[in-house]
Amino acid sequence: MNRQMLFLSLVALGLIGATAGLITQLGGHQRLSPPGVRTHPLPGSVRLQADLPEWVLDYESQWLDVDNITLNALPPDTSFGQRRYKAPDGLVLDLRVVLMGTDRASIHKPQICLPAQGWHIDDVRSAQTSLSIQRPYLYELPVMELVASKTFSVDGQDQSWSGVYVYWYVADDAVSANASGFQRMWWTATKLLRTGVLQRWAYISCFTACPPGQEAAAFDRMKKFIAAAVPEFQLYPQPKPIAVTTAP
Repeated sequence: MNRQMLFLSLVALGLIGATAGLITQLGGHQRLSPPGVRTHPLPGSVRLQADLPEWVLDYESQWLDVDNITLNALPPDTSFGQRRYKAPDGLVLDLRVVLMGTDRASIHKPQICLPAQGWHIDDVRSAQTSLSIQRPYLYELPVMELVASKTFSVDGQDQSWSGVYVYWYVADDAVSANASGFQRMWWTATKLLRTGVLQRWAYISCFTACPPGQEAAAFDRMKKFIAAAVPEFQLYPQPKPIAVTTAP
């Protein structure tokens, strides 16, 4: 790493640290913004449940309960939504939402949880990109695509599989796929400072496993699935207002 890159890295770390400190300092005076995804309250709980569609295109789905390890590891007001979708030809996609409450520790990076599950992320083939969403109007949704690999033992034989993991973050007034997380932290801090409102970020991910060499084809199918699913549960962006004109 040359001196310029080292300097920029240190500046970025300093800004992230300062932003986190500012958020912590202002935390006692904050109001929580509405979520950027559809939810409903869970009786007798501070948690919400993210409402994911039962059907997307020709995929049927089943609800997935959150495991106790995840529930115990994240703050108690963290909310979730998880469904497993299956296409007629057998392709399986997992769509998940993790919604923060008043504690930002709910929101984490897949660069932490995927390796913890034994997946090795291929940094060379992982990148930020965007998907075209048609509703409520045509726009580009920024996402991060990660390509990972893992070796499983099946009947005593090692088998290698690839994983394609697509994720992004959404609040009621913003969407981000910045890998470092600095963009979200900066937006959160500046809004909290200006308005006293803490952005309530949701971490959304979609995952599928495939044989090695099939990652591009899997991602193409995921793009179509995500484009159809997002308008069913994501509230941001809102439809653009229609301009009303009067005849002279």
